[in-house]
Amino acid sequence: MIFDRELIRRRRRRAAALGPATFLLDRVAPDLVERLAVVLRRFDLAVDLATPSDAVRAALAGVDSVGTIVAASAISNRTARRENLVITDEEALPFRDSSLDLVVSALALQFVNDLPGVLVQIRRALRPDGLFLGALLGGETLTELRQSFAAAESEIEGGASPRVAPFADLRELGALLQRAGFALPVTDVDRLTVRYDTPLSLMYDLRRMGATNALYARRRAPLRRTTLIRMAEIYGARFADDDGRLRATFDIVWLSGWAPHPAQQQPLKPGTAKARLADALGTREMSIREKAGR
Repeated sequence: MIFDRELIRRRRRRAAALGPATFLLDRVAPDLVERLAVVLRRFDLAVDLATPSDAVRAALAGVDSVGTIVAASAISNRTARRENLVITDEEALPFRDSSLDLVVSALALQFVNDLPGVLVQIRRALRPDGLFLGALLGGETLTELRQSFAAAESEIEGGASPRVAPFADLRELGALLQRAGFALPVTDVDRLTVRYDTPLSLMYDLRRMGATNALYARRRAPLRRTTLIRMAEIYGARFADDDGRLRATFDIVWLSGWAPHPAQQQPLKPGTAKARLADALGTREMSIREKAGR
């Protein structure tokens, strides 16, 4: 158990009441539609899984190839019509096997405790040749804040506590898609650098995203003022641009995979190629014995 899921839900509700910071979702939603536009097929029944706002559903509403869109989330979304809303934990999906054509998710699955299990459930819920397309925070996201807090706590308090969630890297996530049984898995990353006047401005945005520290292993005592001040000093010294503004990294990792279907492209059997790679590259092929003698 990495994340306190109930605390995450409470903080998302608080973020909605504060007025959410949606700039990441506002970037992801049109990107998701653009990626879906290159897929030349229709998806009659789609599920938007746990996306914290209606940005993705609003963007998909104008896509002719997508039919009914169901919102599935542990938090009720007032903008979703009741008949198109399923209240569920994203770690325990209620959908029948082979019942969905498309599952999308934006900036939510980085906070599940069992991501491999969630991916398996998504793959099972998809009809053969159904598509999963998701975006989640990963890689070096918030590395500046993580390093600054660790250095400040080690200096002031004699040891660091977990304050920034662990994020999976690109290769790990690609391997998880394969383990879950997806065909034709693809991963890529979109790095976004956001600039702030102070670390407190960044932390306020994280609060308005519902993305503040919800780790089970977090220190329960309030953050000491001296530690916070020292963290801000370290952040400014290490991660400021020439104009004095501070960098914050957000790596948006994109995942896509298909539920297996016999009509999908399949890799050729070894030895069935009709052209040599060496000929295509304009080079000479060397035997294993020749390589060993070099």
